[in-house]
Amino acid sequence: MALRKLGDSTYLYPGSPSTMIKVLKEGAVLIDPGHGSGRHKDLKREVRKLWVEIKAQLATHGHADHISVAPRIDAPLFMHRFEFSVAESPLNRELLTFGSKAPKGFLVFQFPEEVKVHAVFEWGDKPFGLKAIKLNGHSPGMTGFLDGENGVIYAGDSFFGERVITSVGLPYLVDPELFKASITELKNYAEDGFLLIPSHGRPVEGEEALELLDFNLNRVEETESLILDILREGPMGIDGIAFRIMKHYGAEVTPQKLALNLVPMRAFIAKLHNEERIEAVIDGGLKWRIRRD
Repeated sequence: MALRKLGDSTYLYPGSPSTMIKVLKEGAVLIDPGHGSGRHKDLKREVRKLWVEIKAQLATHGHADHISVAPRIDAPLFMHRFEFSVAESPLNRELLTFGSKAPKGFLVFQFPEEVKVHAVFEWGDKPFGLKAIKLNGHSPGMTGFLDGENGVIYAGDSFFGERVITSVGLPYLVDPELFKASITELKNYAEDGFLLIPSHGRPVEGEEALELLDFNLNRVEETESLILDILREGPMGIDGIAFRIMKHYGAEVTPQKLALNLVPMRAFIAKLHNEERIEAVIDGGLKWRIRRD
């Protein structure tokens, strides 16, 4: 795979996630180095072709697929302070992703190496000249990086390519309202002409970017309506609701995909409960139903 040039000093190395490379006088900064047995070697090779060394690594968030090769690259790792404990603790990553200690081999991205975060930043800071923008909802400290020089935003997992969502069924999120707010923020940047780069999916701009952002937004809003429609048929547990919604969207139901979808599903249930639209009931287990006044 070859580097894609995004501007005078910015490049993209494809993958899932893709890695953005920002070249500075003092060296290259990698954004989301990613995962895979040979990923670190590929990145080092591509950076050498630019006649610089890797100076630092930035991460949009602490999920394993975005940072697992970071320890194999001799450069400090920086991320938002809300993601610090997620990145450094394998157990915390499992808790955030699975909701508890995960069965061995059940999560796709588990790795034995310890990740060290060397420094943290806040939203609004400009680490290495890249503005850290608040795009949370997918995870607590999800951060986008704005390259004003080249009109590019590396948006991480604040939105997803259509193929990814179609495959899984739901965008992975921990707070629907924050996720939707991040989409709205990105639509403003798209309207201003920025190129938006999701970690999982190809870069988009202009009308194409707006259409993809609306696809993400509509999937979240549709899911809220679908949950209510399902519960009008009678009480149901979260597993059953997630299964029904995956089937509705034509996603292949596997144990791993269903387990991942339970995380956003719990977030949707919490939102609807807090809005007093649904309530819990014990019916052979914990189930949810339309609220009775």
